[in-house]
Amino acid sequence: MFGYYLDLALRSLRRNKMLTALMVLAIALGIGACMTTFTVLHVLSGDPLPDKSARLFYPQVDPLDMDGYEAGKEPERQVTWIDGMNLLKAKRGERQALMTGGAVPVQPTQSSMDPFFSDARYTTADFFPMFETPFLYGHGWSEAEDDGKARVAVISRSLNDKLFDGKDSTNQILRMKDTAFRVIGVLDNWRPNPHFYDLNMGQYSVAEDVFLPLATSRDLNLARNGSRNCWGKGGGNDDEHLEVATCVWLQFWVQLQSADKAADYRTFLDNYSKEQKALGRFERPSNVRLSNLMEWLDVNKVVPSDVRLQSWLALGFLMVCLVNTVGLMLAKFLRRSGELGVRRALGASRREVFMQLLVEAGVIGLAGGVGGVLLAYLGLWLVRLQPADYASLAHLDLPMLLITFVLAITASLLSGLLPAWRACQITPALQLKSQ
Repeated sequence: MFGYYLDLALRSLRRNKMLTALMVLAIALGIGACMTTFTVLHVLSGDPLPDKSARLFYPQVDPLDMDGYEAGKEPERQVTWIDGMNLLKAKRGERQALMTGGAVPVQPTQSSMDPFFSDARYTTADFFPMFETPFLYGHGWSEAEDDGKARVAVISRSLNDKLFDGKDSTNQILRMKDTAFRVIGVLDNWRPNPHFYDLNMGQYSVAEDVFLPLATSRDLNLARNGSRNCWGKGGGNDDEHLEVATCVWLQFWVQLQSADKAADYRTFLDNYSKEQKALGRFERPSNVRLSNLMEWLDVNKVVPSDVRLQSWLALGFLMVCLVNTVGLMLAKFLRRSGELGVRRALGASRREVFMQLLVEAGVIGLAGGVGGVLLAYLGLWLVRLQPADYASLAHLDLPMLLITFVLAITASLLSGLLPAWRACQITPALQLKSQ
């Protein structure tokens, strides 16, 4: 019967081309607007490490003095060098990484290429296994190389393509700031979305091109980027004395295997804070937080509020389009009262007529879905032209493509319920008498 209903639907749609086009256009506009904004929201609110995010945590302690103290206020979002090193060396997690962002002057060996700056990540050995970075060649460095301030580097695939023509560059020499570094690893394409491990460098920025041991970067006084908050008389205004300054400027992540381990680690943070207060380093009462990856993104409000607002507005626009579609379908179905009355008189039940009209509504929704996809692609192309750092991420993936058609057909079927039910209430005798 479905094939028969489909044939009837196609015949009916061809008979009223203008009305059909208006219904398809209404659904396409609503679906296109919705899927453009929903796709952007989907991209921005995704889990960057879905298999591991629940086991990655961002610890916070409050090392500030009593100036401006407010009870219950969120502690600092970064750590000092002293606290970062203490937490790192305590090794209370399965893995832990201390880091900051920077920029390094790369000096190519090719005479045809001028020196240039590349974004860098100064971090510790566990960064690579903890964040599951994919390696194209080689590997990361070891804890011993951290401690030894080794001149080693991991570079991105794009930088490897630029400097070494995409070949295996492990054990090659890379000169930065007049210092020779040995390349020990090349990352494959890797762009976590968002840039969760350091939101100070841009919430949706690309991953860095150069990764160096944190201790090495401090030994060579390499330039750093990102925020810094200093307080009291121990605050430093230059990067050379950050190890002893009362400044927070480092990010610290820890991997914990279970909820019990997370509870134990939070207790450890609380005890550490009280210990530092007893030593005179901390002045405020103990105030610690331990957020997993997705909670940390919520704390930092990573998804722009205007994107959420646009999604609600697009949903409202879809509802307006559906109301218009209901009116158009009602006019179309009631105009066919004579045809439907004949079908009823020949023995078709109300249920069969109702299903016939719903199939027709579904076909309209499918056509509207095709138009909606085209409009969504156009909308996302316009989004990618914007200067926002997340703009380049706006692409319609396969799940969202399937959702587009499901949403279009579902919306069309819902729009067709009232018109189809109303058309089924036609009295066959009256329609036959009027023919």
